[in-house]
Amino acid sequence: MFSTPDQVTEFNKTALEAALGFAKIGFDATERLIGLNLEASKEAFAEATKTAKTLVEVKDVQDLMGLRSKFAEGGVEKMMEYSRTVYEVAQHTQSQLSAMVESHTSEMNKTVAATIEKAVKSAPAGADVAIAAVKSTVAATAAAVDSLTKAAKQVSTFADASMKATGEATTAAVKSAAKAK
Repeated sequence: MFSTPDQVTEFNKTALEAALGFAKIGFDATERLIGLNLEASKEAFAEATKTAKTLVEVKDVQDLMGLRSKFAEGGVEKMMEYSRTVYEVAQHTQSQLSAMVESHTSEMNKTVAATIEKAVKSAPAGADVAIAAVKSTVAATAAAVDSLTKAAKQVSTFADASMKATGEATTAAVKSAAKAK
């Protein structure tokens, strides 16, 4: 209705920038996870080598039983650290994506509001009711998106706290189980 070639071109540029931004965030997260996995693989190989050398030197069953709990505790601690790091990468990526979506949603709302204002100026007499309905719909949509964003942030905060508490509880349980043996 009010689209001009410049508006269409600007929309396309904005859409391309958004797509490239999402892709960059995804590639950055993938790069961090690949680096984490490579490092974890190196550490696992080094730990397996150390474990094999230690097991070769075991002289009796008591030593073997003591090593078993020591190795189990160390393995659980490394696994928990790995899980925490993966979670941190995921949380950071989600935060970046959310910020980007919020920014683009805000910009889109401004563009829609500006377009509605242009429409109001050129609208025929008696179109006030339809224009008011459109404005009301846009406002309600913006409020719904804002509520969803706030809810998503609350869920993210809750999930973060739960993840940390679970990790701490698991680590403490493994340590106390290892001491009990």
